[in-house]
Amino acid sequence: MAVRRTTRSRPRLGASFYKAHGLGNDYLVFEEGDAWTASAAAVARVCHRWEGAGGDGIVVLGAPAADGVVRLRMFNPDGSEFERSGNGLRILASYLRRAGRVTDTPFLVEVGGDRVGMTVHGRSGGVCDVSVDMGRARIGAEAVGLDPAALDPDGTLVGPLGEPLDVVPVSVGNPHLVVWSEKLDPDRMAVVGPYLATHAGLPLGANVQLASLASDGRCRALIWERGVGPTTASGTSACAVAVAAVHRGRDPGAVPVDMEGGTLHVSVSPQRDVVLRGPVEEVMEGTLTPAFVKALPDPAAA
Repeated sequence: MAVRRTTRSRPRLGASFYKAHGLGNDYLVFEEGDAWTASAAAVARVCHRWEGAGGDGIVVLGAPAADGVVRLRMFNPDGSEFERSGNGLRILASYLRRAGRVTDTPFLVEVGGDRVGMTVHGRSGGVCDVSVDMGRARIGAEAVGLDPAALDPDGTLVGPLGEPLDVVPVSVGNPHLVVWSEKLDPDRMAVVGPYLATHAGLPLGANVQLASLASDGRCRALIWERGVGPTTASGTSACAVAVAAVHRGRDPGAVPVDMEGGTLHVSVSPQRDVVLRGPVEEVMEGTLTPAFVKALPDPAAA
């Protein structure tokens, strides 16, 4: 996920939360309330794996708009706010389905200034099958805000060791750099991922995928999310890899994307309209204790 610079005030949240994961990529859902302020430091503490509830981020569910559309905000575990997460959206859908606030019919949410359509196709044993209409993807340096001056004269983006990288910049509502490679090496990703995610030519950063395309049309990917680090799966990353594959000549249509946590299914139209689908598994419902909430950093009390 990429950080969005914002001057919006931080929301106030309730103490109750819901936790679920999409192929190991987990999020905490909080509703707006009056228990604590989602400052950067407080979000980081709540997402901490040992000192908090633990999660790859927080989805904030706000009051519905006048037309009934659900409003969302999303935060990385380092406290930064970002545009959208495919898995975060699908986890929010599972929360709404569990609470009986949506049915198995399409509905809209508003996130990052966009309206996104979602459908829960069914729920069984705590697992929801959820699809998200991610909109139309864009390709190229301009789509992700990459400064042309960061490229070599031939248009190549250079890696941390001075090596040329085979990169396709993709935006699916947030920026991605898909790096094509015959071998998916976690050690290489540990170097290339953070380098590209915070590249000086990308003022808002980017999510990074080390990806390959098999002869049967399946994609494989390792994921590095800015503000998070390595993750077992990512919805928007899966979308970016599928779009990049179609851009490079793969037939449009259903594109399976295999990640460490499992497979997400991405549909890419010839016009690059993207739909993401896959499972979400419920983990828990919980409540932050009053003592924990009181100890959270609150800039208003400073």
